[in-house]
Amino acid sequence: MDNARLAAVDVIEDVLYKGAYSNIALSNRLNKSNLNVKDRSLATEIVYGTLKYKYTIDCILENFLKNDLEKKNSYIKNILRISIYQIKYLDKIPEFAVVNEAVKLSKKRSVKLSKLVNGVLRNFLRNKDKLYLKDQDYIKKLCFKYSFDMWMVKLFVHQYGKDIAEDILNGLNSTPKVTVRVNNLKTNFLESWNELKNNGYNLEKAKLCKDAIVINRGSSIEKNVLFNEGMISVQDESAMLPIISMDIEKNMILMDLCSAPGGKACYMAEIMENTGKVVACDIYENKIKLIRKNADRLGLKNIDAYVQDAQNYNPKMREKADRVLIDVPCSGLGIIRKKPEIKWNKNINQISDIISTQKKIMINAAKYVKPGGKLIYSTCTLNKNENEKNVDWFIENNPEFTLEKLNFGDIDNIIYHKRGYVTILPNKNMDGFFIAKMIKNR
Repeated sequence: MDNARLAAVDVIEDVLYKGAYSNIALSNRLNKSNLNVKDRSLATEIVYGTLKYKYTIDCILENFLKNDLEKKNSYIKNILRISIYQIKYLDKIPEFAVVNEAVKLSKKRSVKLSKLVNGVLRNFLRNKDKLYLKDQDYIKKLCFKYSFDMWMVKLFVHQYGKDIAEDILNGLNSTPKVTVRVNNLKTNFLESWNELKNNGYNLEKAKLCKDAIVINRGSSIEKNVLFNEGMISVQDESAMLPIISMDIEKNMILMDLCSAPGGKACYMAEIMENTGKVVACDIYENKIKLIRKNADRLGLKNIDAYVQDAQNYNPKMREKADRVLIDVPCSGLGIIRKKPEIKWNKNINQISDIISTQKKIMINAAKYVKPGGKLIYSTCTLNKNENEKNVDWFIENNPEFTLEKLNFGDIDNIIYHKRGYVTILPNKNMDGFFIAKMIKNR
C-alpha cells in the first residue's frame, strides 16, 4: 500500500542521488501513486520541506549518528531526514505518528536499521530544544538558521551585505504562490478573475503586471478549464518583467534565444496580438516541441520555433530583430524557493563556468538587433558575477549599446541600480531575477 512518506522518500532519493528535478520527480511519483488529495499534499510538503532544510536537518542528525549512514544506506538516511523535518517544522502531525511511520518504512529495508531509526528519533524528541549549533560564527549561524551551504551564504553576504543577504535567504525559503498570466487574445483580466473566483480560488492582484493574477489557494491550476483552453498560463511575475521591459509594438520582429518552455515567447506573441513574428530558439528538439505545444494551446500563430544554439551565430538573422531577449542559462539562485535542490546540486565552480556561455550568447544576440532596436538581458539568479558584471563587460566591449533605465515603481523587493538595471529580490510572490535593457544606437 502506497503512502505519502514512502512517496516522499522515493522522490528525495531521486533528487539527491540521481540528479532528478524535484518538480518532475514529484509529479511522476504522484502520478504513479493511488494517494488521495490529502496524502498527495503531505508528500509534496515533506519533499519540498526536507530539501529546503536539508543542511539544518543533517547538522542535527550528526549529533545522533556515529557513522556515515548516507554512504551505507541513503534510503534510511532519507527516512530520518523527512522525520526530523516533520517533527521540527510541522506542527499538525503527532510526533509519535512520525516515529511509528518512520520505523515501519525502515523495516521494509532493514529490521536492524529500523531500530537505529527508532533510537535516533526518540533521542531527538528528548533533545528537541538542545542548542545544536554551538559555533556563534555569523556565517555558520545563517547557514543553520536558513539551511544553506556556506559558499552560498558567503556569496550573498559578500555581494549584498548582511541585511539584504538575510532577506534573500529568507525569501528563498518562502513558500511560492502560483501566478498566472491572462491571455488577452482569448479572454480578459476581469473574466479570468471572476471565473477563477467561481472555481474556488483565493486570489490577489499582482503588484507589477496588469496581466498577472496571484493564486493564494486553490486546486491545481493546470487541471483548470481556463488553463486547458489557453486563457491563462502559469508564469512568475518576475519572469513577465523582461517582456514588459521590451517596449513591444505590433508587427515587430522579436527574438527569444533561450526560449523553452516558451512562456516569455508566448507573452511576446500575445502582446503583439498575433501580428509580427516571434523567433523562439532553443537547443533541443523536444524543447521546441514544448514551445509549439504552448503556442497551440494559447492560439498563437506568430511564433516561429526552431532548434538553434544561442552560442552559435546565425548570419541569416543579422540586424533583423527589433527586440532580442536573452534569458540566459544561469545558476538559478533566484528560484530556489521553487527548486530547493539547487542548494545542493550547485557549486561555486559550476557558476564560474557558466559565465563564458552567457558572454557568448550576449555577443551573438547583439548582432541580431537592428540599429535603434533593443536587447534585453535577464537571469533568474542573484549572483552579481552573472548579472551586473556581465552587463558592464558587454557595454564596455560594445560601445554601440547603451543602458536604458528600468523602473517598475516603488516596490520593496526591487533594487534599482544607478546604471539602470534592476535586481528583484525573492519573496512569497516573486522569484529572484535580474533584468537589463540596452538600446543599439548604430
